[in-house]
Amino acid sequence: MAKGVTSMIPPVALAFWRWTAAFLILLIFAGPTVKKDWKTALAGWKVMVPLALFGITGFNTLLYMAMHTTTAINGALIQTTMPAVIILISMVFFGERVSWLQAAGVALCVLGATVVVLKGSWKALIDMALVRGDLLMILAVVLYALYSVLLLKRPKIHPLSVLVYTFGLGAFGLLPLYLWEISVVGGFALTPGVAGSIAYVALFPSIVAYFCWNRGVAVIGANRTGLFINLIPVFAAILAIIFLGETLKLFHLVGMALIVAGFVLFNR
Repeated sequence: MAKGVTSMIPPVALAFWRWTAAFLILLIFAGPTVKKDWKTALAGWKVMVPLALFGITGFNTLLYMAMHTTTAINGALIQTTMPAVIILISMVFFGERVSWLQAAGVALCVLGATVVVLKGSWKALIDMALVRGDLLMILAVVLYALYSVLLLKRPKIHPLSVLVYTFGLGAFGLLPLYLWEISVVGGFALTPGVAGSIAYVALFPSIVAYFCWNRGVAVIGANRTGLFINLIPVFAAILAIIFLGETLKLFHLVGMALIVAGFVLFNR
């Protein structure tokens, strides 16, 4: 999805309008709740501002920029490392302990997702060459891992208020970059396809996905939630089989089995 959309809209413009639209949509429905929580949110600015910078301003902008110069396979492979990065940050900065069994579970999940992404062919991994976009993707993964871990320190406000404030702050942080991008590469044509793409990413990958992710971190923690990142290539494969008529192959089953085994090990 990111690879396709960034071919129509410059990366910072897409990020800016995605989060601005998501902010305005949420504000319409959660206005009273946001107003009620503003004092608590302001008191917790030392957490709210980094959350916005890491998870909103930084992560998706870097992801969109990365997809201009890297391949979809490289991007997907790098994202499979996110559970491991989340656990590493939790251990280093917050002293969270992880057992060898849990580490093995994470490794199996990463391996399973890698099998699906590479379609069972390790030659693609051997032939993979790092480009500038890969480095941007690695930085994006680190920022989102920081966002996920910091969520546990957020102020005690309504989940929708967290989204509104982080979306708003994140979009505001993107404004200088957006104005710079306009001066360098110009704007973009607001075609029906572009408008539809912005509406889609504002509603589903922004509002719906972030609400679910934040809730997951609150209920089961960042480490366990991070494992679900590796289900993305699995669901992508399932949807491709259902809607695009692709064939279910052995590597799909192997990858899914490894991911399920990883979940079981991590939660023992």
